[in-house]
Amino acid sequence: MITTCGSVLRSFARALTGPRAEPVLMFVEGAAGEGKSHLLQELADLPDAPEPARRWWRCGADGGPSEEDGNRPEATLWLVDDVHRADEDELRRLRGVLEGLEPGSAAAVAYRPEEIPVPGLPLGGTPMAYPDRLTVLTNRLAPWDEERVRRATEEALGGSGCTAEAVTRLHERTGGVPRVVVDLLAMVREQWPAFTGTAAEVDAAGVPPRLAELVLSRTHAVPPEHRPVVWAAAVLDGPAGRDELAAVSGLGAGTGTAALLRALEGAALAELGEGRYGFAVPLAASAVRATLPGPVRQDLHRRAANVLSRRQPVDWAAVAGHHRAAGEGHRWLRAVERAAEAAEASGRHEQAITLLERTLALPGLPPQARARLAPLLARNAVTGLRSDQTVEVLAQIVQDAALPPAVRGELRLDLGLMLCNQMGRSHEGWQVLEVAAGELRDVRSVLAARAMAALVTPYWPGVSVDIHRGWLIQAVAAADDSGDAAMRTAVLANHVGLAMSCADPEAWELVEQLPVQSTDPACLRQAARGLCNAADSAVWLGFYERGADLLAAGRDLSARSGAPYTEHSAMGTRLLQQWWTGRWLGLDKRCEDFVAATADMPFIASDAYVVRGLLAVAQGDWGEARSWLSQQGTFGTEKLPVPLGAAAAGAVIRLALARQEVTAAAEHARAAWKVVADKGVWPWAAELAPWAVEALARAGDGAGAHTMVRNFAQGLGRRDAPAARAALVWSRAVLTETEAEASAEGRRSGLLEAAALYGEAAAAYGELPRPYSQALTAEGAARCAIAADTEGASGPGPNAGAASGQVPDAEGASVPVPDAEAASGPAPTPEGTSGRAPEPKRASGPVPGSGESSAPAPDSGRSSGPAPAPEEDAILPVLAELEACAQRFTDLGAVWDAARARALLRTRQPVRRGRPPGRPSHADQLSPREEEVAQLAVSGLTNREIAATLHLSPRTVEQHIAGAMRKTGALSRRDLAHRLDATP
Repeated sequence: MITTCGSVLRSFARALTGPRAEPVLMFVEGAAGEGKSHLLQELADLPDAPEPARRWWRCGADGGPSEEDGNRPEATLWLVDDVHRADEDELRRLRGVLEGLEPGSAAAVAYRPEEIPVPGLPLGGTPMAYPDRLTVLTNRLAPWDEERVRRATEEALGGSGCTAEAVTRLHERTGGVPRVVVDLLAMVREQWPAFTGTAAEVDAAGVPPRLAELVLSRTHAVPPEHRPVVWAAAVLDGPAGRDELAAVSGLGAGTGTAALLRALEGAALAELGEGRYGFAVPLAASAVRATLPGPVRQDLHRRAANVLSRRQPVDWAAVAGHHRAAGEGHRWLRAVERAAEAAEASGRHEQAITLLERTLALPGLPPQARARLAPLLARNAVTGLRSDQTVEVLAQIVQDAALPPAVRGELRLDLGLMLCNQMGRSHEGWQVLEVAAGELRDVRSVLAARAMAALVTPYWPGVSVDIHRGWLIQAVAAADDSGDAAMRTAVLANHVGLAMSCADPEAWELVEQLPVQSTDPACLRQAARGLCNAADSAVWLGFYERGADLLAAGRDLSARSGAPYTEHSAMGTRLLQQWWTGRWLGLDKRCEDFVAATADMPFIASDAYVVRGLLAVAQGDWGEARSWLSQQGTFGTEKLPVPLGAAAAGAVIRLALARQEVTAAAEHARAAWKVVADKGVWPWAAELAPWAVEALARAGDGAGAHTMVRNFAQGLGRRDAPAARAALVWSRAVLTETEAEASAEGRRSGLLEAAALYGEAAAAYGELPRPYSQALTAEGAARCAIAADTEGASGPGPNAGAASGQVPDAEGASVPVPDAEAASGPAPTPEGTSGRAPEPKRASGPVPGSGESSAPAPDSGRSSGPAPAPEEDAILPVLAELEACAQRFTDLGAVWDAARARALLRTRQPVRRGRPPGRPSHADQLSPREEEVAQLAVSGLTNREIAATLHLSPRTVEQHIAGAMRKTGALSRRDLAHRLDATP
């Protein structure tokens, strides 16, 4: 694991190229453990060098060769180790050997610079008489950098233990010294329970025996009267100045300086920087501290606390640690409080949280200290990013009967905020916030207003929007009575979120009232939250450009005012905006990176989970889609904010429909719709409505589907919600199409009406823009127009193409009439249908988009009437539009949708455009259909799912996959993915 620089080996090897080569002497300088002996062994094992005699010389151990052996006239490779241990006689003999090196000979002389008797002169104070032809080199070994430590960690522990946290800690504690890194990794590897890659586990591994023996022997070599300076360095555990070491050791300035010089001479300490001293390997300090008697160690810690409190800026966390180690409990808690306050003031909330959690979890803490520290923890956790431990600590503290009521109410308020905003436990958090509002009403009116403002936030399921509006009235009154500007801003920020979510006309005016130019940091943090709330709500409404502007301003203000939680929530909004506006390139990676960055707080990344799931649906990776949409099991989807839960539900319903699981899709649709209806924020139904309506209609619940559309229209009223209005038109198109399919009479006119509605929705989405939703609805328009054209050409009856469900595809096979969502070979008859042959169905896909639409009156279920029937040549523009849809899907990366659109296109292109008789030859290359099937196969779809998408039988799909594997030489589906990637 200890490697050598290749240039060193090459330089040395050139000296051994033949008997006439000029001799080379190389000094190898390195501190203990840096790999000197390893380097000598590599030199001895040079594979391409001639074979001169190899002579090992270990100074201080075997005495070295005799003078007669050392002066033999033959080419020799001398490998001299531990020169720092040689006595004067051995050094004299070594100088004689090196001065007499013959041509073709070389010598490598290794030593520890910190231990040689004469600093800078490894061969002693007597000057060397170097021969004229002798080349002299010096190779100074250096510690490993963090990347090299990472490679060593991966080699020793494998990928699971090689975390960034562990590598950083290993590098810090070992100083990158290779031998110490290797020894510590060996100890870590033997830990039980198995190492999981945390810094705490690295610290718990202890000090490698070799390192402990080295540092303790060097400490012991320092005279007893001077050892306290080494002890002081061990207690300070970091670089320290001369005066600081003298003060902590208790030796005074003069004696302390003399002691430091002796420690440096004996390599017990090292100079780590200009005027800064300590241990060359930080981990060594632990070994020295462990040997100190308790009273001595406490005195050292007490003096260290006093010394560090005089540094500027003061590291109060370190001061607190020294006070605690000295047994000074009162001073320890005061220092903890000051450390947390300093961290909070500089925006280092995570540092404050960690320190306060660790302190408050200790038993026996005085009630007064608990009452001071707990609100500080809660405040940092709400502003920053909490851990599960924070919630548990606060939940225990609020049960303490000794807490003053005002303190308990404040803690309960912050606990409720964390439960709702960061843990996803909204039902529990809502109850805690209601109790907090009551507790604080008479004792802390400002905080009571804050609790009421939190109850204004509409995102959580289970509470009607009318209740949120009731709390808003109380919060505004309480904030005005308090006279606190920051609290009025906090209430305004939540008012903005509520008004924008409901598409209230006053929403944009409220945004303008946010005090973004305030000089009060607390006001700025609340204003940043208000901007991000407005941006998130605007994006859900479909105002993408305005939302982007608000988001940029909110993120900038969050960063400047120190609000990391707000920053992270804004990142989720940005991912949603990129999904809807078609900026998909690299979006999957951005989602995954965000999830990884918030691995211990998965609820914060819920936007990223859902967006990643929506991408997987469009890409045809249905197994991955279900995993991401279910938050990968980190928490239940029922805990999601209402709009995000509706979007995820829409995608899950789409997958169920694609798999012909119609009953399950309908049940899921009813449950998801109830959540949105109970909340009463109807713009949030936009991402659910088209798929929920389709699920109920296909399950035979036409009345339920009509009720959904009617309630959606009435709930929207005349609100300015472009995404929801486009989704409403899409839902009407879906309902009209399914009713036309089931109708024995008026089928063609119904399909034409549906085509017109789909076209209207596509135009609305195009205005926003939402390219994916636009393509889905444009595909629906083409599907209905093609079906109407087929109906008109063949006429109703058992032999008609649409009635029979069979038309020739582009390869001449007989397939079902294209189902833009999930037709399957001979599929089972969905529950609630008449048992007829499969008919064209909708392209179940990710959630719909946004755009104004001239929708009918709110209680209407249809548009004003059917569009004119297309003439014979009128279908050609429809096919051209469908081809454009397929290309748009391809450009986005929506593999599944592109395949479905092209399958629909092929049902009519042969008839309308014609093709010379016979099939083109694809003896050595994949046919277009084979490539299409192969792409869906490697994306994760099963044969049946591919058949449903492309309107083929599972047997035909199996044959196409076999052909693709034969032509590419693939041995499996996974191998097929690699072969397709390699195909130009």
